[in-house]
Amino acid sequence: MQSLKRYWKTYILGAILLVTLFIMAESGFQVRAFAQERYADLQNFSKVLNLIQQYYVEEVNTKKLVYGAIKGMLRELDPHTNFMPPDIFKDFETETSGEFGGLGIEISIQNGVLTIISPIEDAPAWEAGIKAGDKVIAVDGTSTKGMSLVEASQLMRGKKGSKIVLRVVRDGEEKPRDITVVRGSVKIKSVKYTDLGEGFAYIKVTSFIENTAKDLQKTIEKHQKEKGKVAGLLIDLRRNPGGLLDQAVKVSDMFLKEGTIVSTIGRNKNDKEVAVATKKGQYTNFPIVILVNEYTASASEIVSGALQDNKRALIVGQRTFGKGSVQSVIKLGDGSGLKLTVARYYTPSGVSIQAEGIHPDIEIEDVDPEAFAKAVVKSPTTREGDIAGHLKGDREKAAEKLDTRQGAEEGALAWWKDVGSKKEEKLSPRERLFKSDYQAYQAFSYLKAWDTLKVLTR
Repeated sequence: MQSLKRYWKTYILGAILLVTLFIMAESGFQVRAFAQERYADLQNFSKVLNLIQQYYVEEVNTKKLVYGAIKGMLRELDPHTNFMPPDIFKDFETETSGEFGGLGIEISIQNGVLTIISPIEDAPAWEAGIKAGDKVIAVDGTSTKGMSLVEASQLMRGKKGSKIVLRVVRDGEEKPRDITVVRGSVKIKSVKYTDLGEGFAYIKVTSFIENTAKDLQKTIEKHQKEKGKVAGLLIDLRRNPGGLLDQAVKVSDMFLKEGTIVSTIGRNKNDKEVAVATKKGQYTNFPIVILVNEYTASASEIVSGALQDNKRALIVGQRTFGKGSVQSVIKLGDGSGLKLTVARYYTPSGVSIQAEGIHPDIEIEDVDPEAFAKAVVKSPTTREGDIAGHLKGDREKAAEKLDTRQGAEEGALAWWKDVGSKKEEKLSPRERLFKSDYQAYQAFSYLKAWDTLKVLTR
C-alpha cells in the first residue's frame, strides 16, 4: 500500500512538472516570438540607417538621423509626447522655475494646427496682442504645418530683444494677420490679487509653477490680516494653461478638509494613484467661486474638478479645455529628454478630464462690456423656461431669489453706466477690474449670493 501511495505521489508530481514545463515552454515561445518580431523591426531600422550612412548622396550626422527617427516615432502618439534634444531640454527645465526667455505662450496641436492655448499675462506675446485661440500657421515665413510642439517651440526661440513674426488666423477674421513679437525675459507672477471690498478678494492664478501654492497662501494671509477676514474668494483660472501637478494638489488641499483631489490611471487600470486631502486645509470656512473658460487647462482643471466634486467651490464660466493627460519627463543619458504621456487625470467623482474638460455649475458667456452697455444680452436659444407661464423648476425658484435674469442684467447695466462716467484715476481696483470684465463681475455677484447658490447646486 505504501509503495502504491508513493507511486501516485510520484505520478502526480510528474504530471504537475510536465504541465509546468509545457506552460513555461509556451510562455517562452510567446516571449521569443515577441522578441523576434521586435528584433526584426530593429534590424530594419539598423539596415536603413546603415544604407543612409554608406550610400546617401551627402555625408550625414548619425545623431541627427537617430533624433529624427525618435521624433517620427513619437508623432504616432499624442501631441503631448515629445522628444527634446539637450539644448531644448535644458530650456524646458528652467521654464517651471518661473523665469525664462522667449515669447511667453502655451501652445498645443489642435486638429493638426499649432494653436495658442494661452499667452502668459504681461509677457512679450501678451503685450504684442497674441490671444488665446489664435492659430499659428507660419513663423517668420516658415509654415508650421506638420510640426511637433517641440519643433515649433524651437523655431520660436531666439535671442532676447530679437523679433519674430507670427502669422495667425483668428476666429471671426477672414484673413490671417502678422503679429511681430520682441523676444524677452518671461518672469511669471503666477498669483495676482485685487481687493474687492467688504472682505472679498479676487485672485488670478496665471499658471502653476514652483511657488504657486506658497504665493497663494501668502496672498490670502495678507488679505486676512489687512481686512480682518476673508468673506469670500473669487479665483480666476481663465487662460491658465496648467503647469506642475504637485502645485495643483497643494492648492486644492489648502481649501479641503478631506476627500480625493485627483486620481491618475495609466495603462494598467489597476495601477491607480490617488492624491487625497491631508486634513490640513487652512481655508475651509469661506465661500469660493472659481472662474474658468475654454483655455483653462491641465493643472487648473484639476483644481476646478477637485473643489467642484468636493462641494467646496462653485465653478462658473465656460467649459474648460480638456487637457487631462499626465506626462512624465525622463532625462536621457546624452542630456536630451523625453516627455511621455503615461496616464490620464480623473476628478474625484471618477470623470476623465481628457477631451471633456470641467463643466461649470453656472455658465457665463464672455461678453464685451461695451457691447453689453449698449444692449442687455438676450439668450440666443428659446427653451421651456423662456415660454410665458411655464411651470417653474426648483432651480429657477431658487434663482429668482438671486434675481439672475432681467433684473440682474438691468442692475449690471446701471453699474456699467455709472462706472463708465467716472475718470480712470478715480476708479477703485474693483471697478477697474470689473469695468473691462463682464464674466468676473457676474462671478462676483454669485460669490456674494453664496448662501442662495447652495440651493442652486446641491
